[in-house]
Amino acid sequence: MKFIISIILIALLSLAAGLFFPWWIVAITAFIVTAVIPQKPYMAFLSGFIALFMLWSILAWWLSNNNGHLLAHKVSMLILKINSPFLLILVTALIGSLVAGFASLAGSYLRKN
Repeated sequence: MKFIISIILIALLSLAAGLFFPWWIVAITAFIVTAVIPQKPYMAFLSGFIALFMLWSILAWWLSNNNGHLLAHKVSMLILKINSPFLLILVTALIGSLVAGFASLAGSYLRKN
C-alpha cells in the first residue's frame, strides 16, 4: 500500500510543483516523499521511477499530440538522428524517471539512518 501511495504522491506533487518550478523539482519531490514514507531502497527507487515514467511519458505524448508531433519530429531528427517522436517521448520519460528514481533512493537511504 505504501508503494502505490508513494507513486501517486510523487506523480501528483511533481506535476503540481512542475507548474511553478524548474524540471528538476521532480527530484526534490521524490526525495521528500520517500523520506517521509518509509520503504525498502529498491521499492523506493521503483516508486520514483514508475511515477515519473508514467507522468512524463503521458505529458510528453499529450503535448506532442496536441501539435501533431510537429516539434517532436524535428527534435528527434536533431537529437536521435531518427524521425521517431515516440522514441523521443520514451527517452524523455526515461531521463525523468532515472532522476526521480535515484532521488527516491537517496530519500530512502536518508530514512534508514
